[in-house]
Amino acid sequence: MRALLFRNHRSLKSIFSRKFPVRTDKMDASLVDSQTRCYMSYNSLGEPQKAPVVVGKGKKERKQRIQAVRTVIEVRDIDNSQFGDLELIQSRYRTQREWTPVISLNEEFDSKSVWIRARIHTVRKAGAKMCFLLLRQGVSSVQALLIVNEDVLDGVSISRQMVTYASKIPPESIVDIFGTVKKTAEPVKSATQHDVEVHVERFFVVSASSPELPFQLDDAGRCGSDEDPFSEAKHEQHESGKEKKIVTVGRSLRLDYRWIDVRTRSKHAIFRIQSSICRYFREYFIKKDFIEIHTPKIIAGVSEGGAEVFRLKYFGKPACLAQSPQLYKQMAVMADLGGVFEIGPVFRAENANTNRHLTEFVGMDFEMPIFEHYREVLEVLGNLFVFIFDNLNAHCKDELEAVNSQYPFIPLKYRRETLILQFADMIELIQEERKKMEANGMSPEEIEKAGANVHPLKDFSTPNEKLLGRLIKAKHDVDFYIVDRYPLAARPFYTMPAPDDPNYTNSYDVFLRGEEITSGAQRIHDPAMLEQRAKEKDIPVPSIQSYIECFKHGASPHGGAGIGLERVV
Repeated sequence: MRALLFRNHRSLKSIFSRKFPVRTDKMDASLVDSQTRCYMSYNSLGEPQKAPVVVGKGKKERKQRIQAVRTVIEVRDIDNSQFGDLELIQSRYRTQREWTPVISLNEEFDSKSVWIRARIHTVRKAGAKMCFLLLRQGVSSVQALLIVNEDVLDGVSISRQMVTYASKIPPESIVDIFGTVKKTAEPVKSATQHDVEVHVERFFVVSASSPELPFQLDDAGRCGSDEDPFSEAKHEQHESGKEKKIVTVGRSLRLDYRWIDVRTRSKHAIFRIQSSICRYFREYFIKKDFIEIHTPKIIAGVSEGGAEVFRLKYFGKPACLAQSPQLYKQMAVMADLGGVFEIGPVFRAENANTNRHLTEFVGMDFEMPIFEHYREVLEVLGNLFVFIFDNLNAHCKDELEAVNSQYPFIPLKYRRETLILQFADMIELIQEERKKMEANGMSPEEIEKAGANVHPLKDFSTPNEKLLGRLIKAKHDVDFYIVDRYPLAARPFYTMPAPDDPNYTNSYDVFLRGEEITSGAQRIHDPAMLEQRAKEKDIPVPSIQSYIECFKHGASPHGGAGIGLERVV
């Protein structure tokens, strides 16, 4: 641990071996590197104050105490101070400072003064008179620079004390920076805003981070193995031919400190992309004059049929967590609200430990009246995704680039008019692929694993979907498509049967890169047919009686879809 925290640990050995208390104000600052926080207290005018005495029973205790402190300069009047630690922000005052987002900094800001609040990503002191800071704000970053200038130049003087103070601030601390933006002669490769840097004139710590982080953000920003619970060292071939050790952070450690993990560019970008998908989903339907609704999540009976439901007691009575807002969406259409949509939580008691099954996820649902044919819904659904994809490509370029830097992906291919394929045709396509595999000598186990075993009247398995995604990409060169007319046995009780074949339904799934992200259908709006289908699915009719009742007073033909937000992301 000593070697990790102190570069010059041999020089410190004599200090730690002393038998008497150590005063930090007597320590030689040159013995301590940027990771060691030697506490010296100053007032807002930069005058040194008496430092506390570090007392410990033994060498180890004294070392821990010294490592835990850093240079602190208390600032009580920000208007008359140049650098230091701000008082705890308790909403005592408001200034007229205007804050500039890091992402907006470019050559147009050259020679302009800006206030920036950001985290310190890295600190690098270059000699005694210069310090480089990489400031991070979301997925954006900019280089900041402090240079000693004892003489007043343009009304600004930067002291050695200020440079030393800034160089000892721990990474991940939140700081306020005031400075002048300058164009750089060469691109700053470590920053996203690579054509400018900020020459710091005033520097304040808002909230200092603990010097010891559970892991480094740069390590968490590398693509590692989710199977490893903590961290691992990968080995890559360096240009010189030697192996290079690459440290990554495992899933368990990242989840234990999730608030730090989400600060990495890729994770932060994922949340912003997720937010944007919801925004464009909502925007699309509002433009179509749909109404946003909010449905109950604690209900009396099951929503979808089957056993995948969380059951609970509701004041002594049996209840369930909603598997979907399906029944309520339909009731809303029956209430003549027209098209409706919702973004909300969905619960499924599926004990499936895969990367595509969640017990709780965010559902993006919509329902709409049908005039003549359920293809009207398919057109709305296909255009919805084209709208979302177009806007993500146009407005989330920085976020997509951040994700791509850690998790490389190929740009999504989709058509302006969404490709719609028939379920029965997809079965034939998979069966043809199976024959090719058999001809190539693949074993039954290998064929099963490859997803080439398929039942003509059952839903696709996950391997089926992945194989289908590859076949569609090879044949049609698209990643986004819709499969139509699913078998009756594979759909919920409220799905409308096909008029020409009772084995199939007026239902569909949407696929993205070989993975189902959306299910939808025309719904049954005839009460007698609904009751019959509920019985066939072993759903107690009394538990959904109020739902069935809503179709007895004039029911509009209707359909819709439920989209899993996490799968889209």
